[in-house]
Amino acid sequence: QVQLVESGGGLVQAGGSLRLSCAASGSIFRINAMGWYRQAPGKQRELVAAITTGGSTNYADSVKGRFTISRDNAKNTVYLQMNSLKPEDTAVYYCAAQLIKGRLGDYWGQGTQVTVSS
Repeated sequence: QVQLVESGGGLVQAGGSLRLSCAASGSIFRINAMGWYRQAPGKQRELVAAITTGGSTNYADSVKGRFTISRDNAKNTVYLQMNSLKPEDTAVYYCAAQLIKGRLGDYWGQGTQVTVSS
């Protein structure tokens, strides 16, 4: 089992920044990649960014150049630095883990709310 705990959400004005953290515990040796998804009211959950244990990253087009995903393997933590936030970034952000031979979303965190005011 893997447990994921997010933190760092909140309310920020447009143009501001937030940093989300996701701490993993449990069978962390089984984790390959980690990522962040978000879900806005009335919309499907979408991938925001992902990072492998080797450090390879990918981003949704809507956040490229504004968001940065990183991970600290020693702390078993993945981060999402969000800059130049826009109202359309408002959503619940979920951390996800992919196990070896699994898929992103094998495990989920509880979610953290990010609200960007205009």
